[in-house]
Amino acid sequence: MASIFSLKKPEIAIDFGTANVRVVHRSDGILFDEPSLCCFTGPSGAERLLAAGQSARAMVDRTPSHMRIKRPLRRGVLQDIDAATHMLSYALRCAMGRTRLGRTRVLIGVPSDATQAERAALLTAASDAGLASVRLVPEPLAAAIGAELPIERPSGTMIVECGAGTSEVAIISLGGICGTRSVRVGGASLARAIADDLHLRHKLLVGDLTAERVMEEYSNHAQNGDRSVPIEVKGRSLRTQMPAILSLSCAELDLVAEKHFRVIIEAVRQLLSETPPELSHDILADGIVLTGGGALSPLLGSLMSKETGLSVRTAADACGCVVRGLQAMLLH
Repeated sequence: MASIFSLKKPEIAIDFGTANVRVVHRSDGILFDEPSLCCFTGPSGAERLLAAGQSARAMVDRTPSHMRIKRPLRRGVLQDIDAATHMLSYALRCAMGRTRLGRTRVLIGVPSDATQAERAALLTAASDAGLASVRLVPEPLAAAIGAELPIERPSGTMIVECGAGTSEVAIISLGGICGTRSVRVGGASLARAIADDLHLRHKLLVGDLTAERVMEEYSNHAQNGDRSVPIEVKGRSLRTQMPAILSLSCAELDLVAEKHFRVIIEAVRQLLSETPPELSHDILADGIVLTGGGALSPLLGSLMSKETGLSVRTAADACGCVVRGLQAMLLH
């Protein structure tokens, strides 16, 4: 841990997620927070960046044939080095202006189960974006710090970081990770599951942004106690091939979400089954803490508590735990 906390100024950290990229400065806070998306134009091999971030998001499912939307990461890991380089360059330019990036030391969060090849690809993209000194930090550890959990004490803490591309379960004690499980499901795969369900059961074809909006409204209704309010979905009917509108109930979406969440809960059960007795005792006393966007759904917490018999709580500002933890690492 000492090497992580010993960076010299100037210091920034990057939460490079499947859904969003956030750049945070040790004293100035979050400098950049936009969707992790790029739009390219031109022939393959000679592509030119047309837009990135929020501007690219507005183009999703609306581009002509000569434009392509790319996501640098999928399921939590880098899948396109070129797109990742452009996304990082754009984020750093917006956040840092004309600062000489080669002198900037940076922390970047990564899934705890990222392979050496996946880590090397991310470091390559960071280097190509102009960053010379980069350290990779396990995202569950950053999330635990951001959630203000007492990770330095000799006691086990279980955290479930529910990101857009991957969900990670970790047990942390004495400032380090004692055990971890990761599943490549998250908010993005839940949105795809909702789109698939609309396709199969309702014969309604929807785009990525619509599926994401439905997922967000479903979560908001559940949190606010508005489950009786229907969710309006617009798409194209596969029966008539015409534009159509459908009203979905939260109860219908519960069926899709429950199947999705059970994959995460099974990862929790697997890790608990392999946990040493003393750490198990600690977790029994303190319960499980949820972070990330998926933590905002009350259904996940209630199902997890029912299946494990443990108390489950959602961290304050669950979506910002990783980036807050990264900033805390810069401050100490």
